[in-house]
Amino acid sequence: MTNEESTAVVFSSSNFDAELEAMAIKNVLDASDIPAILSGPHILPNLPFQVEVPANLLKEAEAILRAARQDGRHAADVAEAQTE
Repeated sequence: MTNEESTAVVFSSSNFDAELEAMAIKNVLDASDIPAILSGPHILPNLPFQVEVPANLLKEAEAILRAARQDGRHAADVAEAQTE
């Protein structure tokens, strides 16, 4: 991403597991060739963890994350069924 590109927040959270979730989201986006920036409360702990993408790729990033969440749920259901 260049400095001239505007970005949009695709994820923001202050939950206890926000850092792990943000890293996972960034990895999914990176694997899908969508550049992503991870920021967090390293200096100001009251700020949330965020993942930003180029604004023109926001819709695509959201669709990829929706699909990844759905696939993850399906994989968990299949794995659980196999252990029963």
